[in-house]
Amino acid sequence: MKIPFLNRPAHVAVLRLQGAIGAAGRGGSGLSDATLAPLLERAFRRKKPVAVALAVNSPGGSPVQSSLIGARIRRLSQDHDVPVHAFVEDVAASGGYWLASSADYIWADDSSVLGSIGVIAAGFGFTELIQRHGIERRVHTAGRSKSMLDPFRPETPEDVERLDRLLGPIHQAFQDQIRSRRGGRLAEGRDLFTGEVWTGREAVELGLADGIAHLVPKMRELYGEKVRFLTYGQRVPWFRRFGISADDVIDSIEERAAFSRFGAGRG
Repeated sequence: MKIPFLNRPAHVAVLRLQGAIGAAGRGGSGLSDATLAPLLERAFRRKKPVAVALAVNSPGGSPVQSSLIGARIRRLSQDHDVPVHAFVEDVAASGGYWLASSADYIWADDSSVLGSIGVIAAGFGFTELIQRHGIERRVHTAGRSKSMLDPFRPETPEDVERLDRLLGPIHQAFQDQIRSRRGGRLAEGRDLFTGEVWTGREAVELGLADGIAHLVPKMRELYGEKVRFLTYGQRVPWFRRFGISADDVIDSIEERAAFSRFGAGRG
């Protein structure tokens, strides 16, 4: 007697993690734990997938959101006993690599860019500009550290020291995440936590990735030629389908700037 449902081909859930990482953006989009939570829940539960494949293309962003998303992926993987494969497209840098590291296996293209395991804080200083134009900056605070790194006031050693105290522990948390996930696969005798980036082939040699592979052929190789793919993606809010707002333009510029740091443009 043949039971039909026992002969159904296996399926792989595919989730796209594309764009900068941060709290839900001005238009309600962006890679954040809040926006991805329902997609991840469905991807791991629906139709009992043999694996979840993450298509990663992100220059990074918020370390907190990266940590929350990565922790959720690990939780769901363990709860449902489903392996996770990350496939790096153009970029998995900084927080983007944090997301990739939440997978059990990381695959990349030869020309992918991976790494940037570091923390950055950037800004501008306009002190001389406003002085030259006769502009006076007036700031009143309750708490002497409240105006730390004000771009319209001179940078002080105390401000830089406070910033270092913030960046240090965040960088350490990033290192701990990569060491716990990649473990013995990391190349010995190399400092991989300087913020440097590598191409896909170099990342494999350093243990930051497991091999050169693309999503569909690799999943078919591992789970059979007849494996089916069920793709999950973020929905565009209804109010953004009828035009482009100023906020959309700002978000796009910020995201393009983040990608451009790694030589990867966005179409």
